[in-house]
Amino acid sequence: MTTIDSVLDDIMRLDFESREILLEIFKKRQSEVKRDKIANNARRSLKDYRSGKLKSQTAEEIIEELNRL
Repeated sequence: MTTIDSVLDDIMRLDFESREILLEIFKKRQSEVKRDKIANNARRSLKDYRSGKLKSQTAEEIIEELNRL
């Protein structure tokens, strides 16, 4: 089984430039994953709204609801 420590050890064996490239690739992939999650959430919310599961609210109504939590 691969552990975080073993992966980090392997990465640290790379030269500095390779580690920098790997870091940039990882950052870009993480950004893509975040964008995909946001897009999926937006699609789900639109579907729920169109099916009547969600209702329109003003900003004041939302703030009031949040304050009650």
